[in-house]
Amino acid sequence: QVELVESGGGLVQAGGSLRLSCAASGSIFKINTVYWYRQAPGKQRELVASITSGGSTDYADSVKGRFTISRDNAKSTVYLQMDSLKPEDTAVYYCNADVVLVTTRLIYSYWGQGTQVTVSS
Repeated sequence: QVELVESGGGLVQAGGSLRLSCAASGSIFKINTVYWYRQAPGKQRELVASITSGGSTDYADSVKGRFTISRDNAKSTVYLQMDSLKPEDTAVYYCNADVVLVTTRLIYSYWGQGTQVTVSS
């Protein structure tokens, strides 16, 4: 019914930048809050940033001042601009969205497949 597709991951040197995208498609009436999570090898998945439908944002302390989350509602896409990247930012990054479906007008949570970000020292 709804698909989230992340893109923009890759290999970058420490201090570099990447911009991740999360594009939603399907039977979408409205996209509420969207979250970016990451999971490093051997570690639990952690919340990195979130953005509400109204544009309010929140960040994990570890990325504040370096990452910026934004959204383009017309394109049903959320972005994560990552600057001043550090080796400890290496992880698979996932987007997660609370979506109101056209058919039921109920809210469901959807996940993307993840995109790998690798920061070399």
